[in-house]
Amino acid sequence: MSTGVVKLKRREFMKYGLAAGGSLTLGVGLAGAAAAAGTDSAKANSFVPNVFIRIDKDSAVTVIAKHLEMGQGIYTGLSTLVADELDADWSQIRVEGAPADTARYNNLGWGAYQGTGGSSSMRSGFLQMRRAGASARAMLINAAAGAWQVPASEITITKGQITHTASGRTATFGDMAVAAAAESVPQDVVLKDPVDFVYIGHDVARVDKSPKVDGSAIYTQDLRLPGMLTALVAHPPRFGGTVKSFDASAAKLVDGVTTVVQIDSGIAVVAENFWAAQQGRDALIVKWDESHAFRGSSDDILAQYRALASQPGKVARRDGNIEAAFAAADKIVEAAYEFPYLAHATMEPLNCIAQVSERGCELWYGAQLQTGDQQDVAAALELDVDKVTINMLYAGGSFGRRADRNGGYVVEAARIAKAVGSNRPVKLVWTREDDMRGGAYRPLNYHIVRGGIDATGRITAWQHRIVGQSILTGTSFSQGPEVVDRTTVEGASSLPYAIANVTVDVHNPAIPVPVLWWRSVAHSHTAFSTETFFDELAYTLGQDPLALRLALLSHDKRKQEVLRLAAARAGWDKPLPKGRGRGIALHEAFKTCVAEVVEVSANSDGTFSVDKVTAAVDCGIAVNPDIVAAQMQGSIGFGLSAALGDEITITDGIVQQSNFDTYPVLRMSQMPRVDVHVVPSSADPTGVGEPGLPPIAPAVANAMFAATGKRYHRLPLQYTAQS
Repeated sequence: MSTGVVKLKRREFMKYGLAAGGSLTLGVGLAGAAAAAGTDSAKANSFVPNVFIRIDKDSAVTVIAKHLEMGQGIYTGLSTLVADELDADWSQIRVEGAPADTARYNNLGWGAYQGTGGSSSMRSGFLQMRRAGASARAMLINAAAGAWQVPASEITITKGQITHTASGRTATFGDMAVAAAAESVPQDVVLKDPVDFVYIGHDVARVDKSPKVDGSAIYTQDLRLPGMLTALVAHPPRFGGTVKSFDASAAKLVDGVTTVVQIDSGIAVVAENFWAAQQGRDALIVKWDESHAFRGSSDDILAQYRALASQPGKVARRDGNIEAAFAAADKIVEAAYEFPYLAHATMEPLNCIAQVSERGCELWYGAQLQTGDQQDVAAALELDVDKVTINMLYAGGSFGRRADRNGGYVVEAARIAKAVGSNRPVKLVWTREDDMRGGAYRPLNYHIVRGGIDATGRITAWQHRIVGQSILTGTSFSQGPEVVDRTTVEGASSLPYAIANVTVDVHNPAIPVPVLWWRSVAHSHTAFSTETFFDELAYTLGQDPLALRLALLSHDKRKQEVLRLAAARAGWDKPLPKGRGRGIALHEAFKTCVAEVVEVSANSDGTFSVDKVTAAVDCGIAVNPDIVAAQMQGSIGFGLSAALGDEITITDGIVQQSNFDTYPVLRMSQMPRVDVHVVPSSADPTGVGEPGLPPIAPAVANAMFAATGKRYHRLPLQYTAQS
């Protein structure tokens, strides 16, 4: 092994402990004094939440993952970092979800907050988990050196085997666990030179593959605790409605129903099992007070947005003099874009188990925002935050849905458990219909984009106005009403092209439809408007869309490289037969650059198929290339679903969709061939869970224009006649 090229500064904190069972536990973090309180308990119990690694006597290496595994592969990614620096054998690796503990398990990119999202997990954990592995390795080596009375510099570790070649001595991690726990934590560790990586940058088997294939993986819906009850809630049919009165007599007659309780969000029916709870809820008679309920429609909201778009909004970006540029323009191009509400439609709908006792509230679920959920449950039940315990389970998808604003369904579960009493755990289940009709959605958005071209054929002006609900308003992430909500403008305010005069502004009207971050957040709509409009300008100028992009990105070699790679692998310059088209789109989201080239076939009856997608991605070092490719493929499929058919519509305040029959997600027969190419890089990793989504819809729309001459300004795709 190389001596390495990265030398670390003194650890802000690093605690270790020896369990009664003789295992080595090691925690590495950046919280400083906040972690010091855990020192004594860490020495007494190896399962305390200030640790990242546990090495047991059987040499099993358990990685404590602070981020939620919801299908994106983060358990494997974090384990890869530890295993490489520890020089463990991959067969030794185990993973456990970390408990909620902001001081020790905060997302380093979010400050004092534990959570998973924004494609930040690998960015947050890359150095932290490598340091944890390297420190554990150093302690094992020092322990062996002491036991064998040889210099530590002569000891090596390969695939979990500790060796002193000169004397022929060998030991396992388990052999040295007790002695290593007594070693001092090193003040400095040297990380591997990337040329010595064994796992990082290479494909390794996912640690959650076998349990998910054989059914042993535990999701919230799988877990049944002793004495557990199941609850379903009758929510108001319109947003803003409240309970006026209810009659539970028929519900209580259903065999298995134990109680019916009113909570802030509706009426909860609690039963011995799901079927009884559902039958009981169906039997409820509820009168709703809709005096303050939303009774509008999607069309009403769009009309309001169109009116707002005629006026300047809050400025997110202003370069140059946009007014003078348009006044001097030889030609002005304008387009309006419409984006509907979208559901998350996760495979496992929302659920949470809560148990309230004299000790506090204990929760079991796929926790995405542990810190916020802890705080919100504590406030709802009038508890100290440390009285709220979260046990993190697998989640069957999220796409942002489990990162609920202000606690949401988690608080609902806690309130029900408290109302039920008797110390019995209660599993709250939202059916797919509950979730589809009950929010929260990717916001409906309306964009107007204008471009100015001067007499020499240069794009001299770009004006982008966005109207849509703020996701951050009313949450702990809000920076106040005067600060532009980045979750509305990201991807538009960072337009990368070299245009001298750029203005981006935004309106965030208050609409009583619940909204939430959705996979890639604002990038899911801003990429479509920016990249299709750019193609319109290229067409107006009579230029090749790829060539124009490259010309206006001469200052950004990274994006140029991604574009060139995607175009080359897709055969951009190769002609296609009539009725087929090829389109390209580029977008950066969560510090990752992705370019996608799409091929489509357009039919005479107006239908079309997406045949092939070629994606190039620069995400820094690909910790696990196979997972990077899988996330690109998955996000492309997710984005295609929204591009081709997904839409939440509201009429008279009622959501019209309820399940996959009315909200048809992409079918396997619609999924194109997807080729993913990763730009080689030695830079620290950036996000991959979301950045593959934004370019797919604009690349499809641009390909359809190439095939048909029709422009698309609305999602799901509906064409607009070319002016």
